[in-house]
Amino acid sequence: MPFDKTVVVPLDPDATFALVTEPERLRRWQTVAARVDLRTGGGYRWTVVPGHSAAGTFKEVDPGRRIVFTWGWEESEDLPPGTSTVTVTLTPTAGGTEVRLVHEGLSDEQAARHAEGWTHYLDRLAAAAVVGDAGPDEWAALPQPLDELSSAEATLAVVQRALRDLTADDMSAQTVCTEFTVAQLADHLAGSIMTIGSAAGPKIDDEPGKPVETRIADEAQQALEAWRRRGLDGTVIIGGNTVPAPIAVGILSIEFLVHAWDFAAAVDRNVNVDPALSEYVLGLAHTIIRPEARGAVGFADPVPAEHTADPFERLIAFTGRPLPTA
Repeated sequence: MPFDKTVVVPLDPDATFALVTEPERLRRWQTVAARVDLRTGGGYRWTVVPGHSAAGTFKEVDPGRRIVFTWGWEESEDLPPGTSTVTVTLTPTAGGTEVRLVHEGLSDEQAARHAEGWTHYLDRLAAAAVVGDAGPDEWAALPQPLDELSSAEATLAVVQRALRDLTADDMSAQTVCTEFTVAQLADHLAGSIMTIGSAAGPKIDDEPGKPVETRIADEAQQALEAWRRRGLDGTVIIGGNTVPAPIAVGILSIEFLVHAWDFAAAVDRNVNVDPALSEYVLGLAHTIIRPEARGAVGFADPVPAEHTADPFERLIAFTGRPLPTA
């Protein structure tokens, strides 16, 4: 039973094609992270929501007109990658482009589930086409089940929003970390991602010349895909030390969420994060950031937080950052 839905967006077909195929644009409405090899026979992997990644192969690529790709979910028994097909057809129309999405090869139950998902994301596609960004996706706010890997993917979504559309002037802004400007903190975060990602196997590629959001997103996609393949069993070597795999991945959540606050505070932005996700990362921080090692890993002593503080504020205070006063 196929799913078939059409929306009209106020963009020309080429701009619409970019919106549905390019990682930088997909992150504005559909994915947390995306890898795309846009050619016939090329592969893709999209982390649609934390803990759930779709993957497949492009069967047909006709820029500005049509794209056909296989579809399935990693670790799914009933719909693994390659077992269904999505066709997106773009047709010029008055005032923009008609986007028709047909998803074939689904059972009735699968079609019902995907109808809910595609409707949600096609509505977000239409919003992104109007304003450039559909805004935070509530489906990505709190993954279920919550573990070190899904937490890292959810907090990646948070830091990417903090980095979105930073200007050249923003890059020279001072962060609360006195040794780092925004640009220097981005280099620090990129280095952390490379170190932790490479511990899972392949060397993580870095391109410092990219816009900062794209740089961090591309590195993190590589790192988290490597960790998804490896899993959380056993230990890894980081900086010459043997570390339990869950601890290594847990560091990513702390880095993403705490530095999201650092970046946002430096450029006078707000950070929105689900309290349950903050509580989970705070638990990781209490496990990972041991009192005797704070100085060695770059954390100051904890700052007192009001008993009424929310979990995100308590996380920030625990990592030694002064909370703003009212």
